[in-house]
Amino acid sequence: MERSFKKEVELLKLGDGETFHGEGILAVTKALLQSGVAYVGGYQGAPVSHVMDVLNDARDILDDLGVHVETNANEAGAAAMLGASINYPIRGAVAFKSTVGTNVASDALSNLASAGVRGGALVVLGEDYGEGSSIIQERSHAFAMKSQMWLLDPRPNLPKIVEMVEKGFELSEASNTPVMLELRIRACHVHGTFTTKKNLGSKNSKKNPIAEPDFDFGRISLPPATYAQEKHKIEVRWPAAVAFIRKNKLNEVFAGAMSDTGIVCQGGMYNAVIRALQLLGLADAFGATRVPIYCMNVAYPMIPEETVAFCADKKRVLVVEEGQPAFIEDALQAALRRADANLTKVHGKDMLPLGGEYTGEVVLTGISRFLNRDVEINAVKKLKTRATELLGTVPARPPGFCVGCPERPVFAAMKVAEKATGAFHISADIGCHTFATLPPFNIGHTVLGYGLGLASNSAVDTMFGKRTLTIMGDGGFWHNGLTSGIANSVFNKDDGILVIMKNGYSSATGTQELPSSPQHSESKSDDMAIERALAGVGVGWVKTVDNYRVGDVAKVLKDAMSTEYKGLKVIIAEGECQLERQRKLRPVVAKQLSEGKRTIKVKYGVDEDTCTGDHSCIRLSGCPTLTIKDNPDPLRRDPVATVIDGCVGCGLCGENAHAAVLCPSFYRAEIIQNPGFFDKALNKLRNAFRGTTIHQRN
Repeated sequence: MERSFKKEVELLKLGDGETFHGEGILAVTKALLQSGVAYVGGYQGAPVSHVMDVLNDARDILDDLGVHVETNANEAGAAAMLGASINYPIRGAVAFKSTVGTNVASDALSNLASAGVRGGALVVLGEDYGEGSSIIQERSHAFAMKSQMWLLDPRPNLPKIVEMVEKGFELSEASNTPVMLELRIRACHVHGTFTTKKNLGSKNSKKNPIAEPDFDFGRISLPPATYAQEKHKIEVRWPAAVAFIRKNKLNEVFAGAMSDTGIVCQGGMYNAVIRALQLLGLADAFGATRVPIYCMNVAYPMIPEETVAFCADKKRVLVVEEGQPAFIEDALQAALRRADANLTKVHGKDMLPLGGEYTGEVVLTGISRFLNRDVEINAVKKLKTRATELLGTVPARPPGFCVGCPERPVFAAMKVAEKATGAFHISADIGCHTFATLPPFNIGHTVLGYGLGLASNSAVDTMFGKRTLTIMGDGGFWHNGLTSGIANSVFNKDDGILVIMKNGYSSATGTQELPSSPQHSESKSDDMAIERALAGVGVGWVKTVDNYRVGDVAKVLKDAMSTEYKGLKVIIAEGECQLERQRKLRPVVAKQLSEGKRTIKVKYGVDEDTCTGDHSCIRLSGCPTLTIKDNPDPLRRDPVATVIDGCVGCGLCGENAHAAVLCPSFYRAEIIQNPGFFDKALNKLRNAFRGTTIHQRN
């Protein structure tokens, strides 16, 4: 995996009255164990999913407690695990990125919310919204409202996050409803302390099996039970949830001297709000504020009695709600009107942006405007102008493939193949390979969802006079590409081309293991091959190529475009993720060097005398280590290509030059450390020969 928690998991053993000091996601995991969770599942994809990495590194602790941990194939599989809590009083939790993960899991979550639960069911969501997000910009709030699941949005400090995890299970059981708990990226990484409790074993678990099955038709999502379930949601579960939230004071009120003014904020926005007030001189470093704040650690359902009481003596209230639609602002307006409390003027999206992440600067600007602090607004504008001036000198650098990434040469091969076949439509997918849509490749016309590249290609493929292409990663293949894309394509006799990037891991999310990974931990089954899965669903045309052989990849692509074979054609582009490969190589090489053993490091370079200076090699590669420098020849003005430190010796630059028939300026060098007798003798001979050649030229 990208990150190991081998040392940190010792914090999970802390008992009653001890002090935890660490990271947010470790605190969440500790809170799960303190709550007596019986099973945990999840799918990688956001910092919140490090819950799974933490638990996988803490197998001995979990085994002692009887906690079952499942790394799910996708978010739907994770959400479906919570079905164990429908019939039995056992607590379960799952974790994945939202909103894309919630969309994948929506079928299972809708049925879960309809049937209701006996045991506490907690869905820990990475609310991946804003500038740090890699996904579509939507919020989980809409899903919570749609399915009547309660949404917790804890204030980002460790004691409150831990409390909300524990109370989340209690709320779920008190209202027989699954509960969502959303954490933004920064909350997952926030550090702090809290006083721990001892871990609890579940009454029923792997160590204490369930004796008899429970059957209740009323818990099956099938008419007429579904009609009764909807009625039960509204008339029983919702009031029970509201009563629990009020009784346990899950939402917080921070009093302030400015009694006629107030701020209503999502729990996750509290830190930004209090920081803005500090900068405006209206709060101190310890959180004491002059402006009263109603902090909604429960974003849904809203508690009308609490919000109306907070607004009762206030002339103006600002709602700090990140993203759109303005669910909380609109609900507050409705609650005040129903209570005939219309004297309070509610502001929100008129002071703050309709969409986008509410960064510190954004919240500061909005609160300054709300409080009519023009001086502060002007100061913010000046800071922003100065920042723009400074950033204007920094060249834009879009995200891209890692140095030596095995996927880069495949897209270079596509550019080479296009010279013979002409441009073709390419349906892209989610994963590292999505970077190919950016310069210098600009390959990929649509992205519809993880593992859905081939499915998104099914209609457009029939509209072209020649075959079209689809990209899919091995992570997307196992997520749902095998069923939604490949099986569908074979069943419908589609005639497209699919390129599967087999880099061995779920690389875009942290190099977690896949069924087809080259090695597996003890808790996972091995020997699950993509090739056998393809054969099993009837794919009759499969070719495997070495990613780094650009010419070979281009040839196979051209063959797929021109073959008379009718049906899905699959090219498996195989090359291990370079990040993971380097992680394995570095300690091995370091050990060899420390023992004085002979090691060889390969590096590529450019012959400056041969380089023509047209830089087509750079445009075809995009590798960060392939750049330019001033031409050493005083008679030539064009800068020459050069390979800088950081090159991992993948050889793509040379392969591109050969496959695309570029100038033959690349050379391959071997750097030998701890050379042997033969190496030294050969080096002397080469130096002697080189000296003789130079003398003859002179």
